[in-house]
Amino acid sequence: MRLTTKGRFAVSAMLDLALHDQDGAVSLTAISERQHISLAYLEQLFVKLRRAQLVKSIRGPGGGYVLNHPTDSINIANIVNAVEDGLDATQCGGKGNCHGDAPCMTHSLWENLNKTIDDYLSNICLDDLVKQQYAPQEHTVRFNEPTIS
Repeated sequence: MRLTTKGRFAVSAMLDLALHDQDGAVSLTAISERQHISLAYLEQLFVKLRRAQLVKSIRGPGGGYVLNHPTDSINIANIVNAVEDGLDATQCGGKGNCHGDAPCMTHSLWENLNKTIDDYLSNICLDDLVKQQYAPQEHTVRFNEPTIS
């Protein structure tokens, strides 16, 4: 299991969009320049983000992308899941057949890690990251530490 650049860049691009869309649609070129992410890569990510209905595209002069929902209703798990092929620490894709037809000895460990990561990312919304950008450095927003059950 690993969070790839797809997930990391998608979160950065969505945060950039949230910070700059108050005046209308934001071009991928502008995001590319500010975030140092290739335009071609952003285009691929935004196809997936649009398919997941997290953003909408605006055509024509002054076109670009806008968020499809308020920042407080888009969580980071939504963004990552839209662009990643799946975050899964198990070797069996969660099917429990990693050791022949049975779960391996550490299957529940990796399943719990998957749940912990998903819970953590689900509890942070884009609005939290926006607020963190505006917070003075000494008062940065702290996210809840995940609990392992």
